[in-house]
Amino acid sequence: MLPTIFVSHGAPTLALQDVPARHFLENLAATLPRPRAIAAVSAHWETAQPSVGGALHPKTIYDFGRFDDRLFQMTYPAPGLPDLADSISDMICAAGLESRVDPNRGFDHGVWVPLKLMYPLADIPVVPISVQPAYGPAHHLELGRALQALRSEGVLVVASGSFTHDLSRFRGQKLDTTPDADVTQFADWFDSALLEGRTQDLLTYRTRAPHAVRNHPTEEHLLPLYVALGAAGPNAKAHHLHESATYGMLRMDAYSFN
Repeated sequence: MLPTIFVSHGAPTLALQDVPARHFLENLAATLPRPRAIAAVSAHWETAQPSVGGALHPKTIYDFGRFDDRLFQMTYPAPGLPDLADSISDMICAAGLESRVDPNRGFDHGVWVPLKLMYPLADIPVVPISVQPAYGPAHHLELGRALQALRSEGVLVVASGSFTHDLSRFRGQKLDTTPDADVTQFADWFDSALLEGRTQDLLTYRTRAPHAVRNHPTEEHLLPLYVALGAAGPNAKAHHLHESATYGMLRMDAYSFN
């Protein structure tokens, strides 16, 4: 049984930067069984209902601007897997949620940046899955639970977001800036809730966690974590794989669930 994974992808420049989070991702795949395919849940694909990418040859999407020109030369030519996309959509529908397959969806940077570091050969098929920020954590936990069977089918669920994500406080800080106190307090609370299995607290984190709204003014970058948690099954345990920060406001933590 494969674990499910949550990773923080940070800024697109993670693909270039000499930082602990990049080195962690570069070594992560070596700690995992090789999957036959990857289901990549991305904070950068927002839809009204769960959507699954069904392209056979997904394009690399540059969903950012005014970054290093080298990023726009990067591609991630992993194949898609339309049959798996259809199967995932069917799983979601069987769980009582609406779902659709998008035959043209490519890989946004929430998908290709971490996967380029984890699996640089791009030789494992990837199927992207969207988030629905309007519906919050409970919906995404249920979305993840609909995908539980993937673990036993050799499909690695990689949920890509950010452990904290208040970009409004960016003022040209250095890359290695020490995190603000409220960033650390929020991350510590969330880490404890995950490791202790306090699911109800996690679902209501916006009223329970310190500085929750400050660290996630909008929820899309935390919602993939709930998909990974749900996809691991009701008795899954969280394992803290990595802790670091960039720019003082982006915690780059990663977890596995199994």
